[in-house]
Amino acid sequence: MKPFHRVVFGDCKTMKEIPDGTIHLMVTSPPYYNAPFEYPDLFETYEEFLQLVRDLSKDLYRVMAPGRVACFVTDDMLVKGQKYPVVADVTRLMLDAGFRYRDRIVWVKPKGYVRISRRSGVVIQHPYPMYYYPDNIQESILVFQKGKFDYSYLRGLPAKELEKSRIPIDAYNGEGWALTVWNITNVLPMGQRLEKGVAAFPEEIPKRLIRLFSFHGETVLDPFLGSGTTMKVAQELGRSSWGFEIDRGLGKIIKQKLAGNSQSGWKVEFLFRRDTNRIPRSERLRSKRPSQIIAKIAR
Repeated sequence: MKPFHRVVFGDCKTMKEIPDGTIHLMVTSPPYYNAPFEYPDLFETYEEFLQLVRDLSKDLYRVMAPGRVACFVTDDMLVKGQKYPVVADVTRLMLDAGFRYRDRIVWVKPKGYVRISRRSGVVIQHPYPMYYYPDNIQESILVFQKGKFDYSYLRGLPAKELEKSRIPIDAYNGEGWALTVWNITNVLPMGQRLEKGVAAFPEEIPKRLIRLFSFHGETVLDPFLGSGTTMKVAQELGRSSWGFEIDRGLGKIIKQKLAGNSQSGWKVEFLFRRDTNRIPRSERLRSKRPSQIIAKIAR
């Protein structure tokens, strides 16, 4: 099959465009539950957020090839003083859908960058027990697997493809890929960056995951595509890809991100469902009726 990149502007809860068992790796980050800066009041309730993940996980099990891996970049959320156990709940929902829990990698951001709040300052104001709230500079990369991988698969790969899939051992050892803690600088909210207004993750994360969990020429999925970071990296690393995004307004950014990246013979297709939301992302985030917001905005 010729390499391809397909962006579907539509709901990822049912990825009907993807045939059964054809995805070799999923890398994504769901919209952070009501994150104060990116998605305030995006979901009416926490259960609404969990239902999104629940629906996705069920169809994800259908489209994943046997033995292959699905990775979520996410973390617990502090919203209006209440902490929500997103990591535990996403894990539970993926297990309920039939996946195995394979690993958890901790993505650590630079110490000088605290995005939401400096909660630790409470102790400075009140230096007594029970006032401690730590500042968060990490996120979780949750790794799940559909059954077990049959390593005899490698014997059926062409030698050329296998060689292109070789993991760079210098980076693996020298940059800490082998560890459960990855120190990676996050995408800073600079005004001039292409992803302005989108909670994009750094390219280093999908780069590592794609190299570690897929072979050259295979297919990568990001059901919350956002600005297209996962697809851009998949393209650079010689993988085909699918991406789902509910916000048509991000189409221009996705095109820009992929435009300077195209390789000969690698076609980028944009597919539009009739039910795709045409309302600009900014207007939906300002809506007074959060329950009417289609909550699929993401990376």
